[in-house]
Amino acid sequence: MKINWKVRLHHKPFLVGAFSLLLLLIQQIAALFGFDTTIYNEQVTDIFNTVLALLVLFGVVSDPTTPGLNDSERAMRYSRKDDDK
Repeated sequence: MKINWKVRLHHKPFLVGAFSLLLLLIQQIAALFGFDTTIYNEQVTDIFNTVLALLVLFGVVSDPTTPGLNDSERAMRYSRKDDDK
C-alpha cells in the first residue's frame, strides 16, 4: 500500500477524519476500563458518535489531491481501477 502521507497530513478533511477517529477510539478505550463517557444522555452520545463516524468516513474517502471533498477531473473520467486490466 503506497500512501503519500505528506499530502494526506496537509488535507483538512483527512485531519478531521483522523481526529474524529481518535476521539471514538479514546471513548471506546475509556468504556473498556469502566469510565462513563456519556456526554449528556445516551441519545446525545449516540448522535455525537454518529457525527464523528461520518467525519471519519468523509476524511477517508476524500481525494487529498483536490480541494474540498470533490474528486479531480482525471479521477472522474476513470471507468475502472488500474489493476483491472
